[in-house]
Amino acid sequence: MKRLTIASYFVLLFAVACNSEKKDTTSDSAKVDTAAAATTQVDTAAMNKAWAAYMTPGDAHKMMAAADGKWNAEITMYYSPDQPPSVNKAVCENKMILGGRYQQSAYKGSFEGMPFEGISTLAYDNSKKIYVSTWVDNMGTGIMYLEGTFDAATKTMNMKGKATDVVSGKDITIRETMKFIDDNTQQMEMFDTKDGKEVKTMSINLKRAK
Repeated sequence: MKRLTIASYFVLLFAVACNSEKKDTTSDSAKVDTAAAATTQVDTAAMNKAWAAYMTPGDAHKMMAAADGKWNAEITMYYSPDQPPSVNKAVCENKMILGGRYQQSAYKGSFEGMPFEGISTLAYDNSKKIYVSTWVDNMGTGIMYLEGTFDAATKTMNMKGKATDVVSGKDITIRETMKFIDDNTQQMEMFDTKDGKEVKTMSINLKRAK
């Protein structure tokens, strides 16, 4: 009887100890969950604030919007030093899309006697603090992608990126400048880098249509 009582006593102590450990563990777990919830709330608030700033058009977008409208484009292609440049005409219409967040430019004209259409999209990424440009046209099946910045002192957008070399199928480095001469005049120049040498391949003179 004495042994049974002692055994029962130890069983009771063991049960109490186990229950105590479980309560402590649950408490620690609850503390961790509470801390995680607080962290999540802070992260969510920060993310919402960052996203609001990311999606809100700013001064860069206002500058882009100033070029909305129709433009007459004179496109000059430079094929090689031993060939005269080729000059083509087109009309470009710029318009801000998606709530003033991007500018779409649609070109229509002729190129070497063939109908020509091209579309560019210009963006200012509020988070990266850079301009981003894409270009597609009916003279190819790829997408040209450029990134860059705007130099306020010279009123020039300086962009760099990649396009497809149609002969090799590989990427080539592209550099593009867009100079805002005045409210009604712009000049774009494009350069390719092949075999380590940069050459001018195209220029576009843009005059706002009256």
